[in-house]
Amino acid sequence: MKGEGILYLSAKDVENSGLTIKEITRSVEDVLKEKYFKRVEMPPKPGIHPRSDAFIHAMPAFIPKMDSAGIKWIAGYLQNPEKGLPYISGVIILNDPETGLPLSVMDASWITAKRTAAVTAVSAKYLARKNSESIGIVGCGVQARSHLEALSTIFKELKKVRAYDIAKEKLHLYASYVRSNFNYEVIESRDPKGAISDSDIVVTATPILSEPRPVAKFEWVKKGSLICPIEFDSYWDSDAFSRPDRLFTDDVMQLKYYKKVGRFKAVKRIHGELSELIMGVKVGRINEAHRITVVNLGLALIDIAVANQIYERAVKKGLGTFLPY
Repeated sequence: MKGEGILYLSAKDVENSGLTIKEITRSVEDVLKEKYFKRVEMPPKPGIHPRSDAFIHAMPAFIPKMDSAGIKWIAGYLQNPEKGLPYISGVIILNDPETGLPLSVMDASWITAKRTAAVTAVSAKYLARKNSESIGIVGCGVQARSHLEALSTIFKELKKVRAYDIAKEKLHLYASYVRSNFNYEVIESRDPKGAISDSDIVVTATPILSEPRPVAKFEWVKKGSLICPIEFDSYWDSDAFSRPDRLFTDDVMQLKYYKKVGRFKAVKRIHGELSELIMGVKVGRINEAHRITVVNLGLALIDIAVANQIYERAVKKGLGTFLPY
């Protein structure tokens, strides 16, 4: 099929590929090892901002080990849910590294949800306390579901989920989802502090805003907890980035870039990257009482690695629609 056309994979096709969260988590660690050895190509991601609190980012990457090249074109529009549309949408284009011709265009929503959660799970594997029993979730949308799925594969002693969402209906639906799919106690918190203050791992999955509007306070976080903000620096106060005992990221250069353009102003010291934790050249948690923040900004490498696996499975299963050139 190479050189003859493009395989289009809808959101349902992508999901029906059968790739599991455990496989995606393994891919995260594998591709981050390649990143550590500088055996990948991933330029900084440019973006445009057509509306207030909206972004469209281009995320290209090439992974020689997988012989996989492509780009994710991903958008986040805060007002979309009011229109009955998803907050996050996008496509991934895979190219043949040999010829440059496009091989596949696929929906990026499912991949984005799963790979974001998998990166958080890998982060928690190296930074959270091993006996973590509770997760605090703020923002009960797609990411809340995928994060619990991913974290449950790493932490076998999980017992409790504290959840909060400004929309009560979404909170109730999420609580029902947790009760139906996991053997965890679910507490529907009345405010974000209730979800955060007693949790071992805290995931805030709220929209990325043009200008931060802090709600969560670092002082709410108990000793020994891991903070995982999915929304850049939009939701947490500056102390969450200036006062943690240790702070890690998925990409130091990308974090420094965002500091230059005015984000993460409070970050003073970066203790290392996830790839360095995986390779054992940096130590994550050195004290059980430490409060740690991990700032994962999103790596195109992981999107392209996952998309490549989905493409290969789709070809074998006969999924998708073939579009000739």
